[in-house]
Amino acid sequence: MKVLEAKKITKLFPGVVALDDVDISIYSGEIHCIIGENGAGKSTLIKCLTGVYKPDAGEITINGKDAGKERSLFRRVAYVPQEINLFGHMTVAENLFLPYEKTGVNGLINQKELNQRALPLLKDFAINVEPEMLVRDIPVSAQQLIQIVRATVCQDYQILMLDEPTTSLTTEDTVLLFDIIRKIKATNKAIVFISHKLEEIFELGEVITVFRNGKRVAHERMPNVDLAWVITKMTGRAMNQDETFYSEKVTDEVLLEVNHVTGACFTDVSFKLRKGEILGFTGLVGAGRSELMQAIFGYLPAYGGSVKLNGKPFKLGETNYSVRHGFIYLPEDRKKMGILPMLSVRENITIPSLSKLTRYFSISRKRESALTEAVISAYNIKTPDAEKKIQFLSGGNQQKVIIGRSMSCDPQVLVFDEPTKGIDVGTKAEIYRLMKKLAEEKGIGIILISSEMEEVMKCANRIIALYHGEIYGEFACGEKKERILSAIIGVQADSKGSYAHD
Repeated sequence: MKVLEAKKITKLFPGVVALDDVDISIYSGEIHCIIGENGAGKSTLIKCLTGVYKPDAGEITINGKDAGKERSLFRRVAYVPQEINLFGHMTVAENLFLPYEKTGVNGLINQKELNQRALPLLKDFAINVEPEMLVRDIPVSAQQLIQIVRATVCQDYQILMLDEPTTSLTTEDTVLLFDIIRKIKATNKAIVFISHKLEEIFELGEVITVFRNGKRVAHERMPNVDLAWVITKMTGRAMNQDETFYSEKVTDEVLLEVNHVTGACFTDVSFKLRKGEILGFTGLVGAGRSELMQAIFGYLPAYGGSVKLNGKPFKLGETNYSVRHGFIYLPEDRKKMGILPMLSVRENITIPSLSKLTRYFSISRKRESALTEAVISAYNIKTPDAEKKIQFLSGGNQQKVIIGRSMSCDPQVLVFDEPTKGIDVGTKAEIYRLMKKLAEEKGIGIILISSEMEEVMKCANRIIALYHGEIYGEFACGEKKERILSAIIGVQADSKGSYAHD
């Protein structure tokens, strides 16, 4: 049964046609995957279908009724955004049932009752937390699952829309989520699933709709398509799936030397990074990859060990020192740690360079504009203009702004922490080529942290695998995937090539 239909939906923003005459139909008991490059219009469409945005043209019907005239129909659509949208200072149970009826004495909330109601839900979704725990104290993956639970219990929904739901999930949590989605589908609910991870689309989807530049360019049932078809429809061009991006100009000069560094999540880690090299770090969630680099950068404490940059002692524990000496860390969480969302693209690009742009105690707007336009052009940043707030750019373009901004700090080492998280396949290739270019043409040492095995295998000259905060293997590019996977799950290879589990 067709539960939702959108016809000729158009949505305009200043300087941008976000949706252009789009049609889409959603059916009960079906998993409908929506895919497209960053900025293709997917999120704008979802916000129109959930009533967040009002289309400039077109109509949306739910259960055959005009949702534009009867706004209450949008209550039939449950929506889970990509970003965590919970109240950290409130408990798990309070977040699950917000808004809730006042059931206690004098109109107060009965906390015991809320906790009892939360227990079976947490059990059904296999979320290993207690109802009375504060959300800020539980893992991000649990927070993401709680968002999904909340969307399914607080309203009489017919459609569940999930926007990049696995971004913050471990592999085990993703498997659990997919089982939950299939159970929800079995109750004749419609599922709309947005993801940049093509393997998820092929595993879960039954039908697929592809968007490009605000238009619906393809719609098909999943058994009738393959990977090449999806990529071609998304990007408008065929892509070489065998392309590699590792640097071909690695020198023998040691740029960064890390000796026996120990921190809260890692122990006795040593490695060297050469000039012009892309060095990959991989491992399971919690292996200590990000924490290691954040400790070298100075964001987290290091309890022991030493670091040298260009053969000179490198001071630990001070981020300003790291930036001044060319060690730049690009964080995994762009929205919280990488961008200033309320500021413009121009301000985000130039903020670390203000001292260079200042003349006679004031900022030279001419020089600031010149720097901004140079970065936008050099890194192919897609934005209507430099004054657009960066929060409205796609994830890939936000990442390019961060890279362009970092280059103004004259980096010698750039740490890319999950650089393509939430980024489409076409823009991923752009980021990979950019890393390769920086390594080969600028001689910058690149450290790539990624949980995607294909990513490190395509980009890294060497790969270091961490397990429980220790190095369990170092591999050259072209190494067999099985050997790297063995290391990240705690199986070490001896000199003869045999394996032993820790």
